[in-house]
Formats: sequence, structure tokens, C-alpha cells
Amino acid sequence: MECRQKENLKRCPCTYPDCPRKGICCECLKYHLASKELPACYFSKEAEKTYDRSVEKFIQNKTK
Repeated sequence: MECRQKENLKRCPCTYPDCPRKGICCECLKYHLASKELPACYFSKEAEKTYDRSVEKFIQNKTK
């Protein structure tokens, strides 16, 4: 399958400046799930800026 990195970058909410996976969703998801985290696209803009990608933070953010 062809990666649509250029298209994905238009919607990618990741604010980590040096992220090598930005716009490469399959690699991003694989990376974060291996660390028991979720990628930036699961979080609100405010929560994403904390770089806390834990499942606990996701639940906390969704129950506000």
C-alpha cells in the first residue's frame, strides 16, 4: 500500500518538532502502541501539547 504522507501531514495534529513518523500513520501507531500509548490524533489540541500520550491521559481527557 502506498503511503499518503503528504495528505496525512495536512491533518496530523502532532506538535513534536522532530518526529520522524509525522504523516506516516502506520509507523506512528505502531510506535505508540508498542509503548502502551496512543498517537496525537487521539487527543484534543490542549492534551496533545503535554506530550503525555498515555491511555490514562486519553481517558482523563475524554471524561471531562
